[in-house]
Amino acid sequence: MIIGVPTEIKANESRVALRPVGAQMLINDGHEVIVQRGAGEKVGLTDQEYQQAGAQLVDNAEDVFEQAELIVKVKEPQASEIALLKPHHTFFGYLHLAGSRELTEACLKAGFTGIAYETLVGKHGDLPLLTPMSEIAGRLAIQCGAKCLEQPQGGRGVLLGGVPGIAPANVVIIGGGIVGSNAALMAAGLGANVTVMDINLDTLRRLDTELPANVTTQFNDPQALEAQLAQADLVIGAVLLPGKAAPKLLTRERLRLMKPKSVLVDVCIDQGGCAETSRPTTHADPTFEEDGVIHYCVANMPGAVARTSTHALGNATFPYLRRLANQGVDAFLATDEGHRSALNILNGNIVNADVAEAFPDLPSDIA
Repeated sequence: MIIGVPTEIKANESRVALRPVGAQMLINDGHEVIVQRGAGEKVGLTDQEYQQAGAQLVDNAEDVFEQAELIVKVKEPQASEIALLKPHHTFFGYLHLAGSRELTEACLKAGFTGIAYETLVGKHGDLPLLTPMSEIAGRLAIQCGAKCLEQPQGGRGVLLGGVPGIAPANVVIIGGGIVGSNAALMAAGLGANVTVMDINLDTLRRLDTELPANVTTQFNDPQALEAQLAQADLVIGAVLLPGKAAPKLLTRERLRLMKPKSVLVDVCIDQGGCAETSRPTTHADPTFEEDGVIHYCVANMPGAVARTSTHALGNATFPYLRRLANQGVDAFLATDEGHRSALNILNGNIVNADVAEAFPDLPSDIA
């Protein structure tokens, strides 16, 4: 199989989908690997390393897409990349279709086969290709939220951990999954007063035993959520419904309960965001203020720590990429239902039920 690795072009995105060591292993398996020059430079992976691994270097994305059958990326295809994707292509990377109708319509029109990292389910019901980025995003959410709370950034001027004689900030985390638990761990380590909210009692029980004493768990019902929002300095939106659009738990009315200049970090923004007031931002311009609340809604948070993210992502994705290349698309998808769930679009149709639910009027072919 001919595998292509274009340079990521989403704003402030420096990750690369395949490391030189992965390219070498694929080539040893009998495949060809084509890498756009400079694809790994910003994370310290040089063109020379890819050449030494046996990859073919090309000057532009057009050459990658023209020659390759399997396109491996990190982020969803941008408009100029969708124009290069043809029906014979298979795309393997994050798609996050449910968060954007415009993206979904464009991908369906292009007609390529889209296999999404974020909906591939592991043998234990986990999301192995989403987990490493969720871990990073959860930890970054606290770093970014703490910075946004500083007065020069427009925040309340509150130190997350407080100091002797001054109470720490109140951090409310909505969702106790991978993002939420990692955010709680970081916030607790900084000395904040942390509350994790979820509707799954088993999750709350587990977190209650695993996390430090300055973390409280709370069942997420409407009254409890509104009470927590009213006292929060920093809210982390960490709700995940795999493949689906994020539920709008934070209505505009609920956001108005928050303190002036408090901060919302909406980690769910890739799936549309969990607040009605959220809209995607970039690392270059990460925040905006709405109804007195500072919103941080960067759609590729792990891109801020691109070196760490590239290696963490590669560790998770490469075994599946290798299997996909060696087995071929049909055999890979037939491995089990978890692999099949990664298929989002095929022949101009949505074939993932959760994505189809987000856009019931778009063409779909749900078995």
